[in-house]
Amino acid sequence: MKVPKWPKHGCPKPFQVTVEGESPPRVSSFGAIMLEEENSGLSCAICEIRKEKRFCPAVHSRICAQCCGEQREVTLDCPSECPYLQQAREHEKPRPANQFDRASLFLQIEISEQFTYEREHLLVGLSYALAKAAQADRTLNDRDLIAALSAMCTSYERLVNSGLHYDQPLTTAAQHAAAAQVEEMLKQYREAEQKQLGYSTLRDSDVLKALVFLVRLGHGRTSGRPKSRAFIDFLLAQFPERQSTVVTPQETASRIIVP
Repeated sequence: MKVPKWPKHGCPKPFQVTVEGESPPRVSSFGAIMLEEENSGLSCAICEIRKEKRFCPAVHSRICAQCCGEQREVTLDCPSECPYLQQAREHEKPRPANQFDRASLFLQIEISEQFTYEREHLLVGLSYALAKAAQADRTLNDRDLIAALSAMCTSYERLVNSGLHYDQPLTTAAQHAAAAQVEEMLKQYREAEQKQLGYSTLRDSDVLKALVFLVRLGHGRTSGRPKSRAFIDFLLAQFPERQSTVVTPQETASRIIVP
């Protein structure tokens, strides 16, 4: 599947963070580094069979490379700062098209390049709302975020096609919180347009297209593993937390509609 392109204008470059992962080596009275010899007999904290090779911040212990690869973002809540997670993402191949449920991509909704250009500020604003939800709840993962967006897409598609307003049920509190952030941003967006222009140009069909764009972006960015946060980390990289803490929602809403 072709990953939707992020709008070209006004998006800050991703930031990088590094953390200390390995324990400092111990030196014997003879001056020899004893770390490898000291750990050579220790087994993996997960399988307890193979020798440990690396420190895992998710289990706060040392594990083998095989368990790291097999359990990463499956049973392990891997922190974004883990160097092995970052390295895996750099070398990860895009998921094949047969792994995607075509219905989940809302292929019946056409999104042109002209739309992404004209509504770039809307896309950035909604992305900021998603990043804000992820910053507020560190347990939020890609599946929750994509599920919340997908439910909103279904609701807005019904509204556009039939005029009926019916909220698609959400299954978790995290999904409710993410959807609430998106709806709040849409409200502020319309209010800012009304204040500056005297009317709002944002149509429900525009909101639907913007949400579908983000759903496709999410599917293209996530690894597909149950606990993946690759899509969330991408969003957070666009809006560093240190920046969002000094920008009020009102300031953000006003900024995103000014050409």
